[in-house]
Amino acid sequence: MRLWSQRLCRFGAFNTRPHVLRHLKSPTRPWSRNFKVSPRRNAPSQPVGDLERRISDIPLKRFRNFCIVAHVDHGKSTLSDRLLELTGTIAPGGNKQILDKLDVERERGITVKAQTCSMIYHYKDQDYLLHLVDTPGHVDFRAEVSRSYASCGGALLLVDASQGVQAQTVANFYLAFAQGLHLVPIVNKVDLPTADPPRALKQMEETFELDPAKAVLVSAKTGLGVEGVLPAVIEEVPPPIGDHLKPLKLLLVDSWYSNYKGVILLVRIFDGQIKAGDHITSFATGLRYTVGEVGIMHPGQTPQTTLRAGQVGYIYFNPGMKRSQEAKVGDTYTTVGAEKLVERLPGFEEPKAMVFVAAFPVDQGDYAHLEDSINQITLNDRSVTLQKESSEALGAGWRLGFLGTLHCSVFEDRLRQEHGASIIITPPTVPFKVAWKDGREEIISNPAHFPNLEPGKNGPYAELQEPFVSVTITLPEEYLGKVIELCESNRGEQKELQFFTATQVILKYDLPLAQLVDDFFGKLKSLTKGYASLDYEESDWRKSNIIKLQLLVNKEPIDAVARVVHYSQAERLGRQWVTKFKEHVDRQMYEVVIQAVAGKRIVARETIKPFRKDVLSKLHASDISRRRKLLEKQKEGRKKLTAVAGNISIEQKAFQGFLSK
Repeated sequence: MRLWSQRLCRFGAFNTRPHVLRHLKSPTRPWSRNFKVSPRRNAPSQPVGDLERRISDIPLKRFRNFCIVAHVDHGKSTLSDRLLELTGTIAPGGNKQILDKLDVERERGITVKAQTCSMIYHYKDQDYLLHLVDTPGHVDFRAEVSRSYASCGGALLLVDASQGVQAQTVANFYLAFAQGLHLVPIVNKVDLPTADPPRALKQMEETFELDPAKAVLVSAKTGLGVEGVLPAVIEEVPPPIGDHLKPLKLLLVDSWYSNYKGVILLVRIFDGQIKAGDHITSFATGLRYTVGEVGIMHPGQTPQTTLRAGQVGYIYFNPGMKRSQEAKVGDTYTTVGAEKLVERLPGFEEPKAMVFVAAFPVDQGDYAHLEDSINQITLNDRSVTLQKESSEALGAGWRLGFLGTLHCSVFEDRLRQEHGASIIITPPTVPFKVAWKDGREEIISNPAHFPNLEPGKNGPYAELQEPFVSVTITLPEEYLGKVIELCESNRGEQKELQFFTATQVILKYDLPLAQLVDDFFGKLKSLTKGYASLDYEESDWRKSNIIKLQLLVNKEPIDAVARVVHYSQAERLGRQWVTKFKEHVDRQMYEVVIQAVAGKRIVARETIKPFRKDVLSKLHASDISRRRKLLEKQKEGRKKLTAVAGNISIEQKAFQGFLSK
């Protein structure tokens, strides 16, 4: 024992004090260490902050949930900033568009993703808890607006004083009216020199039957009249209905992904209350979770002890929800064991992809990086459909589905700006339907998979169909003739023409979706000098005379640029294709033939002549037979070169130039 103690002391494993050595020498004591166990102490509870104390003192009857809806670029985000400053939620004069989180939103001045914020407003010596939702204004993101309505009891219907009622204003009104929301009319930008508030109020009265006396005239940019908005919300919008003593019933309104917390859910509490540590279950998936944290957006994530009936806030789980597919928007959650006591809430209709593009990396070595970038963005945007695709010309890529052309453009900008991706995007296409004679119906979203069918001839199909949309256009009367001509040239069918003021017209057309995504909105804006606005909604499938248009290079199809077009447009587009593609293909050692094929018929052709040596340069006065012999020999050499070399190699920059607008 003495030897071991000396060795341990030498290496500093034990203290060499005498009482320690006595312990080691004692034969009656075992070789052990004695530990003292401290008494158990509960972790101190987090102190309740002033914000949470004020919220807990506010009864349900002083809750107000509302959103701001308007046409794109009518000032929703700017008005949200002023309301946040007015309630002391943010400091005045700070960042602009505080609720627009994405860089592309700030650059373009548009809202892409609906954002929320809770505010406390002191009115008539009482505190009110206000929940604000800033919604997108573009038609592509209508699903965001409809989800926002589910968490609100009222809406601010915002109209630009200089532009008046626009197409998306009309669409948002009818959507809110169908949900039974109480509307508060707001006329914005009254400080502009071109503002005409009386005209805007008259339009709102005639179109929506809203009382002009209840409208609030504001300038969100300067803050003029903004102090009258929140009192109007408190007086006009009813409080939410709910009971915090009933079993928990909450609606999943939205979700986003965090690398550290997993999927974070934005929820509206209808009954009961929820706090960290609660066990809840999903009606849609049946999965169970343990709540890790609850809180409100103020304007960032602000943890709270509990959320109760009437509130809108966020929750995340511990362990976290790792798969965003588990968070089904519109799902109902309740406490484990209370499933039979709670009635499931009506959910939302999932938005369907209406526009499809193919995406390929410029360099196939960047495929893995681009795949990671696309997956990261789709974590927070489940409306994007994703399917892997391969092209002989462009390599491996993806077939992406979007809600509209702006949605596609925003997605592309985010890939380039946030992830530094170099990407080739094909022109947008729409799905088509083939009804076969055996009764099957097949929806084809990839033009390369569309069969080579000749319309009007007997074949294995019974009918070819394409999607139509109902388009609403508001415009000044002076541009009416040009807009009607544009719609008719795009195979539109006029449904309604209405003058809702002396100078403003509402025009309704049924248009093929394929024509709408082919830069129809850009053409409309250029014809009307930017004064026209457009809204559309899905209509139905209709029989159509459509055909597959392909580009062939030396008789080999380039599948990435195939399109399905109307038969009447095939020749015109074919000529444009071969002419444009010829400009971007380098001259080769042998002849390059570029053809456009509609169905099985060649509609256009261009030829790139090969590099050619002048074999007759040394002959001056030779016989014609000698000349022919040399030319025939050169021709035979060309054939051998083509047989050995095979197809031509086209560089990626040729496809980039051809696919660019």
